[in-house]
Amino acid sequence: MNILITGGAGFIGSHVVRKFVNTYPKYHIYNLDALTYAGNLENLKDIEDASNYHFIKGDIVDERFVNDLFEKHRFDGVVHLAAESHVDRSISDPLAFVRTNIIGTVNLLNAARNLWNDDYEGKRFYHISTDEVYGSLGAEGLFTETTAYDPNSPYSASKAGSDHFVRAYGETYELPYVITNCSNNYGPNHFPEKLIPLFINNILENKSLPVYGDGKYTRDWLFVEDHAAAIDLVFHKGKNHETYNIGGFNEWQNIDLVRLLCKLMDQKLDRPSGASEKLITYVKDRPGHDLRYAIDASKIKKELGWEPSVTFEEGLERTIDWYLSNEDWLHHVTSGDYQQYYAKMYQEN
Repeated sequence: MNILITGGAGFIGSHVVRKFVNTYPKYHIYNLDALTYAGNLENLKDIEDASNYHFIKGDIVDERFVNDLFEKHRFDGVVHLAAESHVDRSISDPLAFVRTNIIGTVNLLNAARNLWNDDYEGKRFYHISTDEVYGSLGAEGLFTETTAYDPNSPYSASKAGSDHFVRAYGETYELPYVITNCSNNYGPNHFPEKLIPLFINNILENKSLPVYGDGKYTRDWLFVEDHAAAIDLVFHKGKNHETYNIGGFNEWQNIDLVRLLCKLMDQKLDRPSGASEKLITYVKDRPGHDLRYAIDASKIKKELGWEPSVTFEEGLERTIDWYLSNEDWLHHVTSGDYQQYYAKMYQEN
């Protein structure tokens, strides 16, 4: 079986690629990544020589390239993670999100449809999305698979658009698909622009910890390895034309999370208690900032038997330990040196 995983050099994607390569030695896993700022092949050094792993540098926005790729490798399945995902970047450059998240997704859908030519036996298009498409919650309630879409940022709007295209291809062309909408991921290899890895790096460098607004925005947190396990399960056992929400059953207000992170970092770095908390700085809120996200993941638990295996405290400690043990990786990312990794091998023509 030939499986295409898009965005496999990114944070979540690299964990999914590793999971598939190590779990299914008879599969051929093709990792397609454009190696933009968030793609880092150092994330996959431990499996880069595996006989069933293949890396391809390319952009899903390039329609001809995508079509040629499908024709050459005859993919049986697609696990689509490639996306622009940073809300702040979407506010400053929304068109980049339209191109990758919507046009790129449609290019993949067309290529799959053309290759499979209505012979869908054993085929599957798996689209990974976000809970942000549902908009914002108040103090109570949970997002379910039937919650109406109400995106509030260019990022979430672009992901909502891609979700709708996947479903439309299922309805119009009977393309076999599954969709999952996940909550905030955290864990090793996370590019330090998101809250947890950014603040770990800032604490190491004694830089300020910028907290938006009053810090009371609430998110559900999911350990990335638990997410990879869920993706594996949905790809193999999920029902076609179904959506599954994947959450951590683990809500935290941002300010409480940051204080816990500061406490753990002080302990790990043998700093006086409260030293890192002094770095917290409240900054102007960003536009369209959703108050609260929280996922009801009971469907995937009931139908497929998945639930998180890692508590937040355990996962956060494991995440901190990974960054402290991989400061070279962190330095390469923050300095930009990682972009030179294999640069000659995968240089642009």
